[in-house]
Amino acid sequence: METPATPENSRRPRGHLGTIAFLGPAGTFTEEALFTQNDYASREVLPLGGLAEVLDAVQTGSADLAFVPIENSIEGTVNAIVDSLVFDVELLIQREVVLDVHMQLMAPAGSELASITRVLSFPHASGQCRRFLAEQLADAEVVPTNSTAEAARIVGEERRLDTAALAPRLAAELYGLDILASAVEDHPDNQTRFVALAPSGIPAPTGHDKTSIVCFQREDRPGSLHAILSEFAARSINLTKLESRPTKRGLGDYCFLIDLSGHLAHEVVADCLRVLHAEIAAVKFLGSYPAAGEHGPAAREQAGMAWREADAWITSLRTQIAAG
Repeated sequence: METPATPENSRRPRGHLGTIAFLGPAGTFTEEALFTQNDYASREVLPLGGLAEVLDAVQTGSADLAFVPIENSIEGTVNAIVDSLVFDVELLIQREVVLDVHMQLMAPAGSELASITRVLSFPHASGQCRRFLAEQLADAEVVPTNSTAEAARIVGEERRLDTAALAPRLAAELYGLDILASAVEDHPDNQTRFVALAPSGIPAPTGHDKTSIVCFQREDRPGSLHAILSEFAARSINLTKLESRPTKRGLGDYCFLIDLSGHLAHEVVADCLRVLHAEIAAVKFLGSYPAAGEHGPAAREQAGMAWREADAWITSLRTQIAAG
């Protein structure tokens, strides 16, 4: 049997455009999402063992970008990443990537589903498969690992017939495992959202963008959240996400994570953030960046055409201005 691939001998594009740190080892969903981005193909990648290590690599300059999961359609927010962005690091989102996620139960050759007594996986991943685990492996011990691919790597090294991993299909190929059950996630439309993070820089507006901020209430009083939300409503700014997170300063003290449609370069968005920061709440800016989605390219092209037409219209009007 061939030696399973490792971060050192797996496919890793090389180049001179900067290093991208991501949650390794080879074969994670994060790596799969990363390599859907064609403009990242010439960059060197740095697989690391934990989410905190990935963020630290960018903070310390060991990498130029961090690429991490931030939200799942079943399990919700990846709290370790969100809390780090809010409280611990100063990084800006450069883009988001949404990946369809399908979990596979894999084990060494010769294993059978009925013989599995241990299941290894990343906690967010095993949480996406609660129904399958309860119905098919109710007595199995679920063991947390740093990533889905790390679970597959351990199972591939141990070669125990009673131990399986929940991981991507690619991990089974890399670490020489057989798939015992396919697509075991609780919901077939399972998706994970990933973000690329950098110490500085805001991508130019594309016409189909998203802005992420954190609002901290200056005081806990009736109507404080309503006051924040009313600023968006008054400007017809669409909120795509609103989530509260504890501020770590005591029970009942929360901040609000907000994703909104639009870009900081748009005056209506800038005006809203200006008023929030000055009058209502402390605001931490997490980034303005291209929004993901299959309709994104078409929306960006349409916005570009509309801008060019409007610019031509303004130019034609200005030619009529009388000389002073």
